[in-house]
Amino acid sequence: MKRIVLAAICMLPLALCAQVLNKPRVALRNWATGLSSPVSLANCGDSRLFVVEQDGRIRIISDSMTVVQRPFLDISDPVNSTGNEQGLLGLAFEPNYLDSGYFYVYYIRGAGPGYSRISRFHVSADPDSADVASEQVLYEWPQPNTNHNGGNILFGPDGYLYIGFGDGGSANDPPNNAQDFTDPLGDIIRIDVSEHNDTFLIPPTNPFTNNGDTLPEIWASGLRNPWRYSFDRLTGDLWIGDVGQNLWEEIDFWPAGDNSGPNFGWRCREGWIMNSNVSQTGCLGAAGYDQPRSAHSHAAPFDWCSITGGFVYRGPSYPHLFGHYIFTDYCAADIMTYSPTNIYDVDTLLLTTTGGYAAFGEDQNGEMYVANQQNGQIKKLYDPCPMDDPAITSDGFILTATEGTSYQWLLDGVAIPTATGQTYVPEVGGNYQVRVNFGTPCNLISDTLLFIATDINEAKGNGVTIFPQPAKDRVIIERAASGEAGDLRIVDALGRTVYAGTWAKGQGRMEVDVASFPVGTYVLSISGPGTSRPSNAPLVIAR
Repeated sequence: MKRIVLAAICMLPLALCAQVLNKPRVALRNWATGLSSPVSLANCGDSRLFVVEQDGRIRIISDSMTVVQRPFLDISDPVNSTGNEQGLLGLAFEPNYLDSGYFYVYYIRGAGPGYSRISRFHVSADPDSADVASEQVLYEWPQPNTNHNGGNILFGPDGYLYIGFGDGGSANDPPNNAQDFTDPLGDIIRIDVSEHNDTFLIPPTNPFTNNGDTLPEIWASGLRNPWRYSFDRLTGDLWIGDVGQNLWEEIDFWPAGDNSGPNFGWRCREGWIMNSNVSQTGCLGAAGYDQPRSAHSHAAPFDWCSITGGFVYRGPSYPHLFGHYIFTDYCAADIMTYSPTNIYDVDTLLLTTTGGYAAFGEDQNGEMYVANQQNGQIKKLYDPCPMDDPAITSDGFILTATEGTSYQWLLDGVAIPTATGQTYVPEVGGNYQVRVNFGTPCNLISDTLLFIATDINEAKGNGVTIFPQPAKDRVIIERAASGEAGDLRIVDALGRTVYAGTWAKGQGRMEVDVASFPVGTYVLSISGPGTSRPSNAPLVIAR
């Protein structure tokens, strides 16, 4: 009976199969309760999670379901939180905060619409308490209305401070602030605060540093209300959740290191389309603006109302979430993601009817949390299937799957009847996968492996088999014991003989050490008195 020896070769286009079929998912577990209107989350580089409460307090979550009783910072007296979108809105710790002790806040101060204020504070001798008297005011700008205040404040991977401003409120940006480069409204500004005094510097790579008609701190424009944005901690790319008007909520994207001054189009455009509610005089065509990565409809059945930008998951715990940008909407509440292999492919991670999610945050390790402004709860995101995708190993004959609860082997995408054990001995070549159940709901599929049979058929019909393939440090050649004597050679891709040996008459097996051979493709050849012509077969060496 002919023996078929199979070699595992990962086919790159098919290797994405597990990523595509094993859809990521998210669940939420309680992390803190009893907070008052939480609108932002931040970490300072240690195990603590800091929560910004809209009325002017910053609280510390020291561990799961443990909130430090005394606020880290209480500036509720000067903070104007009268309007729905006013208050203490943002918090950013210096990248070296544990050494410097400096952090920054964004809040609304003053009666009525008030004005946006960016201030620096310093921690006190108690690491869980800030020094309220240490405030240094760095930046202020008057607000014409009580809504669209933005409020996000973050240090970028370049060490500069990024501050997001809404367009100044009302509807459809009547003064066209987002396209007015003489004010920061509707923009993200970028400043250098490294001097640690009550002034700031303009980064030399800001896009408008040499334009006298433009505020030099402006870094990006054309935004309606960039409520929450974040930098990918691995790549440095920027993801912006820009709250829409009546039709669309949008996610904007900008690649790391590009300081060319993106303009995302508001008020001329909303989402992907022209804003028909305003005059297009002075507006550019679609090609004149940087288009959103995605836009999400207010219309039923979607019912989006106010996008909440999130983060790209880079934590160590959940491999299926790694590289996914995760975000939600204040009304629709479903937690969504982009696929890392197709950044235009939006998928739902969690269906929920609990509205009010106002902000995401990361801890020091990149694990993610979400704050619910309405019920005062902080939830931690987790994947109920935290294991890696199952894998297949092979010794050249037997396929073995990652250990799980139950198994189903597939050939070319079709289940093989009765092939339900952890191991499987294939009888034919083809594309093999295995679906492994690790327990509900974790029924995951492996990448696809192509298995091929490698044979030498000699002139007299004496079968010769080579295995394993690809070979790593040794290769075994088997031949019918009745075979005649002959010469064995292994030749590289340049035609050079890298191995020469003799096959004795009646010898059934030979083992060749190939550990010193470079990775590549070779030809194994048997010739001699026992063969009418040489018999050749490919040999693949991979490590």
